[in-house]
Amino acid sequence: MRGTYTRRNFLAMGGGLGLAGLLSACGSPVVTSLTGGQPSTADVIFWHLFGGGDGENLGTMVENVQKATGHSVEATLLSWGNPYYTKLALAASSQRPPDVAITHLSRLPTLAQAGLLTPYSDTGLAQLGVTQDKFTPAAWEKATIDGQTWAMPLDTHPFVLYYNENAAKKAGLLNEAGDNLADLSGPDRFVEALTEMKKVTGKYGATMPTITDPSTVWRWFYTVYSGLTGPVVSDSGTRVTVDDDAMNETFAFVQKLTTELGLMPASATPTLAQQHFSNGDAGFLLDGVWNLPLYTGVKTADGSELKFNMVPIPALLGSDPVAYADSHALVIPKAGGRSAERAGYAEQFIQGLLDDSTIWTGGGHVPAWLPVQESAEFKQLSPQKNYVDAAFNAVYDPVGWYTGAGSDFQNQMGGVISTVLTGATKPESGTAQIKTALRNFASTNAPVS
Repeated sequence: MRGTYTRRNFLAMGGGLGLAGLLSACGSPVVTSLTGGQPSTADVIFWHLFGGGDGENLGTMVENVQKATGHSVEATLLSWGNPYYTKLALAASSQRPPDVAITHLSRLPTLAQAGLLTPYSDTGLAQLGVTQDKFTPAAWEKATIDGQTWAMPLDTHPFVLYYNENAAKKAGLLNEAGDNLADLSGPDRFVEALTEMKKVTGKYGATMPTITDPSTVWRWFYTVYSGLTGPVVSDSGTRVTVDDDAMNETFAFVQKLTTELGLMPASATPTLAQQHFSNGDAGFLLDGVWNLPLYTGVKTADGSELKFNMVPIPALLGSDPVAYADSHALVIPKAGGRSAERAGYAEQFIQGLLDDSTIWTGGGHVPAWLPVQESAEFKQLSPQKNYVDAAFNAVYDPVGWYTGAGSDFQNQMGGVISTVLTGATKPESGTAQIKTALRNFASTNAPVS
C-alpha cells in the first residue's frame, strides 16, 4: 500500500483529528460541509489558508469576482498546514466539500490520487479560456499527474536572492547598466560576491534563518542540491534516490559559507536574519518571495528607506539555475451532489481569480496566469518583474504522501541541515542522517483504513 492513496485512506488520515474542534464551531461552513448537505449559504463556498497581507489581497480579489459575476462567495479561512489539509480531506471524503479550495501544488498528488478532486477535463474551464498555454509551464506540469491535470495554479512562490542595492553598488556587484546584479553564477563567483559584500557590511555577505526554521533551510539546501541531480525520493516517495556525492558536495558548500569562510551566520533565527538584512549587516538575503512585504518600507539606521531588489538565485554547483518553489493553486473538490449550475459558478470564480491575480503579486508571488504575468501592468511592478525566471526554473518537493508545505518531512530534513550549517555535523554525516530519515518515510505505509 506504500505510496497509494484512496478516499478511505484519507478519511483514516484525518479520522478524529481535530474533529471535536470542528464540531464545536456549530453552524460554520466547515461543519455544514462535514455533517450536512452541500452548503447553500452562497453560490460558491471557498476554503483557503491565507491570513495577513495575503488574506487581504485575496479578500479584494474575491470581492471583485463577486461584483463581476454577480455570484455570492462565502470565503472561509482555515488554519495553515496539516490542519487545513486534514479538514479539506475530511470534507471531500464525506462528499461535502467546498466548491473551490486552495492547495499547495506540493500537496496536490495526495489529494488527487485519493480521488478527492475533480479533474480539469471534467470541468468547463477550457470553454472559459482557462487552458494550458496560459500558465507557467513548470506550475502546470506540477498540477498534472499521470497525464491528468487537477489544479489551476494561481502563482509560483520561489526561493530567491534579495540584495541591498547600495551595498551591492559599493561592492562592485552590479551590471554595467547599474540596474541589477552582475552574473554571479558558479560557486567561486558566488563566494567572491559574498566576500566583497562582507567587506562592505563589515559583518556578513549574506544571511538567512539557519536555525529554528527547518522549512527555509530545506529550501536553500534543495535549491543547491537540485542543481546537481534529481529528487531525493522517487516512485511516489517509496524509493530513496539520494545521490551521495551530490549531497556531500552540497553540504560541504553550504557549510563552508557559514563556518570556514564566515560569510553567512551559522546560527541565525528568522528574527535575527531579518535584522541582519534590514540593518545592513548582510548585503544578501536568501528567502522566499512571500517575505517581500516584510522589507518594503523598512528604515535603515540613517533613517533612509532600505533599497533592495530580488533576483533568481544564480546557478551554483550545477550548470543551470534552480529555484526551490511551491505554488498555490485552485482545485474543485469532488462532490457528487453538486449541480451543474453550481459547478459553473465555481469555474467562473476560478477564472475570475486568475484574471485578477495582479493583486495577488502584492504578496511577492509570481502569477502563474500568463495573461497577467505578461501584462503591461505586471511588468511595471518591481521587484516582482525581476525574478519571474525563477518560476520557470522551479523545483518542487519530491512526490510522496509525506512531503509538501508544512509537512513533518520538511521539519526532519531541515533539522538535519541546520546542524550541518552550524558546524555540529560533518557533510558526510548529514548525508547519512538524511538518508536514514528518508528510508523511514519511504518504508512507512501511506495511511490506510
